[in-house]
Amino acid sequence: MERSEDVRGLFGHVKWFDPAKGFGFVVADDGGPDILLHANVLRNFGQSTIADGTHIELTVQKTDRGVQAIEVLSVQPMAESATPGLSDLAEIDPDILKTRPLEPARVKWFDKSKGFGFANIFSETEDIFVHIEVLRQSGLADLAPGEAVCLRVIDGKRGRMATEVLLWDAAVREDDTPS
Repeated sequence: MERSEDVRGLFGHVKWFDPAKGFGFVVADDGGPDILLHANVLRNFGQSTIADGTHIELTVQKTDRGVQAIEVLSVQPMAESATPGLSDLAEIDPDILKTRPLEPARVKWFDKSKGFGFANIFSETEDIFVHIEVLRQSGLADLAPGEAVCLRVIDGKRGRMATEVLLWDAAVREDDTPS
């Protein structure tokens, strides 16, 4: 049985996460050994994937097998300056992008190796372009066909494109936060 002093909260960043393997590792901001992040712990937070480098707040527990995450408390996507921007987004004030409404959508397809995919806003047929860098800036690494998401969308130079992607559960939590 674990002692309560073996449980603590910490901040860190995702070293790597592989949804196919079902786990990844987090590096604590204050150092120490890598922390195992199991897919089930991430799913309990409402995400099935998370981008490398994403800042994360966890509750962890020291076990006989090392330090393991037992709960994800918050996820903060990488700063936009940490990843190269897209030309369509470079000309728009980031504060304006944040004011765009969240729109419910379903992923049509996403190919991580190609670096992009498409989604459709519910009850609309027009494709919304989703770029891998926007996904990473949103704290995600991949999307599955049919997955429910919420998007912030702009009219880009070549059509409508996502400026932010939130998984459905995360978007519902964000919408429930008091103003």
